[in-house]
Amino acid sequence: MNEKEAPEQKRERLRQEELKKNPIGNAGDAFNSADSGNLADLVGGLGWKGTGLIIAAIIVGLLLYSLFFR
Repeated sequence: MNEKEAPEQKRERLRQEELKKNPIGNAGDAFNSADSGNLADLVGGLGWKGTGLIIAAIIVGLLLYSLFFR
């Protein structure tokens, strides 16, 4: 393929190749992650800044919850 392929593109290409090789084995994964999605896809799409914002929002949310509902 392309030597200057981005990590996201390489990850997606490898995932697609795996799906082609073993479609039945991945059926369970599809059923389990159909509702919520995949964490790797989420993080890969957002980048490190977006992931940091989500983690910070979760921490702030937990702190606020502990302050008001204690």
